[in-house]
Amino acid sequence: MARIFRWLFRSITALVFLVFAVVVLVYWFAARSIPDYTDTLNVPGLGAELEIVRDHANVPHIFPANDPDAFFGLGFVHAQDRLWQMMLLRRTAQGRLSEIFGERTFLTDDLMRRLDLYRISVQSVNAQDDYTRAALEAYARGVNAWLGQVNLGARGRGAPEYWIFPPQISPWQPADSIAIAKLMAFQLTDKASQEVLRARLSLVLNDADRLADIVPDAPGAGIAALPEYAGLVPRAREIRTAVAAPVQDFLYPAPQRGLGGASNAFAAAPSRSTTGATLLANDPHLGFSAPGVWYLARLELETGGVIGGTIPGLPGILIGRSDRLGWGLTSSYLDDQDLLIEELNPTNPTQIRTSAGWTPLRSRDSIINVKDAEPQTVKLRWSENGPILPGVHLDLAQITPPGHVVALSWTGLSEEDTSLGAAIGLMRAGTLEEALAAGERHVAPSNNLMVVDRERIAMKVIGQAPRRPARHQSRGRLPSLGARPENRWHGGLSYAANPEFVEPVGGIPGNSNNKVAEEPFPFHISYDWGDTQRVERWRGLMQSREVHTRDSFIEAQLDTVSFTARALLPLIGKDLFNTGAPAPEGTPERLRQRALALLADWNGEMNEHLPEPLIYAAWIRALQDRLIRDELGGPLAAEFTHPEPVFIERVFRDVDGAAIWCDVVQSSDRESCRDIARLALDDALIWISERYGTALETLRWGDAHEARHDHVVLGDIPALDWIVNIRQSTSGGDNTLMRGATSGRDPDPFLNVHGAGYRGVYDFADPDSSVFVTSTGQSGHPLSRHYDDLGELWRRGEYIPMSLDPDLARAASVGVTTLLPQ
Repeated sequence: MARIFRWLFRSITALVFLVFAVVVLVYWFAARSIPDYTDTLNVPGLGAELEIVRDHANVPHIFPANDPDAFFGLGFVHAQDRLWQMMLLRRTAQGRLSEIFGERTFLTDDLMRRLDLYRISVQSVNAQDDYTRAALEAYARGVNAWLGQVNLGARGRGAPEYWIFPPQISPWQPADSIAIAKLMAFQLTDKASQEVLRARLSLVLNDADRLADIVPDAPGAGIAALPEYAGLVPRAREIRTAVAAPVQDFLYPAPQRGLGGASNAFAAAPSRSTTGATLLANDPHLGFSAPGVWYLARLELETGGVIGGTIPGLPGILIGRSDRLGWGLTSSYLDDQDLLIEELNPTNPTQIRTSAGWTPLRSRDSIINVKDAEPQTVKLRWSENGPILPGVHLDLAQITPPGHVVALSWTGLSEEDTSLGAAIGLMRAGTLEEALAAGERHVAPSNNLMVVDRERIAMKVIGQAPRRPARHQSRGRLPSLGARPENRWHGGLSYAANPEFVEPVGGIPGNSNNKVAEEPFPFHISYDWGDTQRVERWRGLMQSREVHTRDSFIEAQLDTVSFTARALLPLIGKDLFNTGAPAPEGTPERLRQRALALLADWNGEMNEHLPEPLIYAAWIRALQDRLIRDELGGPLAAEFTHPEPVFIERVFRDVDGAAIWCDVVQSSDRESCRDIARLALDDALIWISERYGTALETLRWGDAHEARHDHVVLGDIPALDWIVNIRQSTSGGDNTLMRGATSGRDPDPFLNVHGAGYRGVYDFADPDSSVFVTSTGQSGHPLSRHYDDLGELWRRGEYIPMSLDPDLARAASVGVTTLLPQ
């Protein structure tokens, strides 16, 4: 027996030692790719000596001898810290993900090839001005210089992911940066998906008022009623989708409804500032990931220093400030996409109907290599209106009649896309006028540009607006027949036609993706706008003070009070609050009374430590589901993953008879809105009880509303997910200024998946007192201490200095890298 125990002890000891040795070996290999920021390197492609100072937060301050070397340095640091992220974005834009991930990403590759983004990006290189082209080329040399160091210096393949996936990396090209910019533009617009949704609703709802309820126009002056989709497109009633749409892969770029681009930006003129100089706050909202989208950097150009947020793969400070100017961006929601229904020739499906008769589609074969499977050949096709997309994409099968196909018109498909030139022009601008002029080169995605100098403020919509004929059948709101000339684009509108606000009356312009202008079609910008709620809270905060400070702007940026909750709760609960005697303990009625008592005393603050936000969010979600599911059916109702505040308000105010939504179609009784509100609250409390228990007072919104910064490739792998994913308990919600948009998907519908990955507040009374922060960290390496160090500051609503002072950058720096020409 003693011998058995002795051998058992030796075996266990050997096993523990072996596991320990394997862990140490894996860590050693993975950690090899963490850069040494204190180094001197000889690199090719550099014009003169270049110094890169990493400040205490690992923000690189790049000090070159000339402008091309500044962009070289930016490419170098991007590759040092975010190599895998950059290469994944490039593969996505090229439609080459399946080469390393297999069939799971084929749908994304298929879409990217059909959009032909990379070929268009190659063509767009020739459209750049000399300075931008030189910047793109220098940036590419910088990326490739680090790739050379990886290949020659045994630097752990450049990123730990390359120990799992093929380590071969092709050199970076200028077109790669343009392709990534186009990919992100596609991710930030959902107008095509909105057209599909409207068409599907139009086929189900035969009442124009009911369609206006569920997809309402943004508040403001009225517009003409939508035509019926079946009236626009012959044979639309014949659409039959027998099979469900394929499940989108984990890198599919089309945005989920409610999770497209969003942001806040607001400014104060000197007359509204305590210091007599301008203020600017900006927090663009994108999907969360680890590492995050944004990367902080400072460039020293010949026109002066520039600091702010960059995106790895793109050569420029996209949002930030110089000594003279500050600028921020929000999504403008400009309608830059149309779907055109093309009729196929029944005797020759390679032809479509046009105003000139049957015309051949342009076509080209493209081979997609798939890991562990046979290569697949995809036939790419184009009409004069744009690329032909099959029904597996964007739910197009749901709205494509027999004998037809769908073409996509999108401004981002331009072969003369100079959007990166606009971003680089903003960095070099010295005056407000120069900044606004730089915006003319921006094509897609359309944004609201907020820009300030020390004394003036301005906001302008930038991005190409398509010119639709005044006789367009749907005004761009529904898929329309491509053969009809009145439905086709006739070029673009002039930049001067875009809304512009220079030194506006009141001194405080702002935008939270709300409606900015009411212009007649076709100068209308959009019929679909973003959030209509946050701007109301922002307006109240701005008007509550005569003058503002940097700190009051920070307070507004971090505000978590929901205007939506304050507006809707009195409506949906007016017949439920404070009614009836206390019910017996342990009954559903008693639980409902406790929930209502909590909500009655709540001020609408979506604080992570409170129970009320969770009760409210679950109630509104269940309420909307009860209102729409019986009319729309399960598949279509599932498209509404987030509550629609304007819809719910219309129903409970019975606008144009909208209260009819409260009546259950399948029921013989006529249910009131009070009945549905009570039943929905019970649904919500059952869900909460099963998930968190019945002790409502101990609930925490932050437990359900965790910010999910997941590694897009390794985040689902057990054990590794604990290392690579970042989770944070957070405040805010779908409609708060400190926006934390929820996933809307079971089993965790309230996870925070989309919000301000970057926050910046700039004070031009003392520019070096400006501050900024990102939601994760600078490094893309999970073993680096800079992988998530900024995330905790971000979660607490804290910032780091945004200074152009070289001495401050060098103080407590984490390293200085000197690059020498080879």
